[in-house]
Amino acid sequence: MSKFKAVVFDWAGTMIDFGSFAPMGVFVKAFEKFGITASIDQARGPMGMPKWDHIRSMMDDPDIAAQWKASYGSAPTDADVDKVYEIFVPMNEEVVADYADLVPGALDTIAYLRSNNVKIGSTTGYTRSIMERVLPRAAEQGYAPDNLVCSDDLPEGRPGPLGMYQCFVDLVAYPPSAVIKVDDTEPGIAEGVAAGCITVGLALSGNFAGKTPEELAALPEAEVEAIRQVATAKLTEAGADYVIDTVADLPKLMDQMEAA
Repeated sequence: MSKFKAVVFDWAGTMIDFGSFAPMGVFVKAFEKFGITASIDQARGPMGMPKWDHIRSMMDDPDIAAQWKASYGSAPTDADVDKVYEIFVPMNEEVVADYADLVPGALDTIAYLRSNNVKIGSTTGYTRSIMERVLPRAAEQGYAPDNLVCSDDLPEGRPGPLGMYQCFVDLVAYPPSAVIKVDDTEPGIAEGVAAGCITVGLALSGNFAGKTPEELAALPEAEVEAIRQVATAKLTEAGADYVIDTVADLPKLMDQMEAA
């Protein structure tokens, strides 16, 4: 393998937590604590952002903002975001390990990269405290990337490039064109684009599909294709150079890119 020095993966919906379920119920429950009704769709909308920014984006939703104003007399402020965030993080810490199963095929992809001497990096919209619950579960299953950059490790998170810049340093991997960023969300793809990397979106394992492997397998192929097309359009619009179903498909894609 000559073209690529590193692959940097997202976590939930990419390498673990097929369907990206761990944060969803927690966002809804965190808003419930303040008397606000938020839907799963509203919670999924900003997925991939650092969690404070995710909550800020949810609060900017017209429906949620109207509920907040009705309850508290004014539109939600950054101080209000802080309040929800302070509730959200410990709640997410408690449940995240329950959703930390590796995506099917992830271990084979890891073995492929290791056999080709390609470094394995990772960035996430999760905080470091949340990831401290995830790392041991991932390691038990055989996944221990060469680095981890969390949303609160740097002054700015996704969709900016700083997390990827940190990966370049940690992995000693450059130029950006020799690094692939793999993600199931638009902000995660944008992070890779901003850093000048090759970007690979995932259509079926993450936030856009929002289904378990079993639920996905039970759908008619036409419905799966419809999900695939919507996700592919969104990820391509965000800047993805390629879109595949899951990380299980990455080795085949990398072989094709290597041969091109």
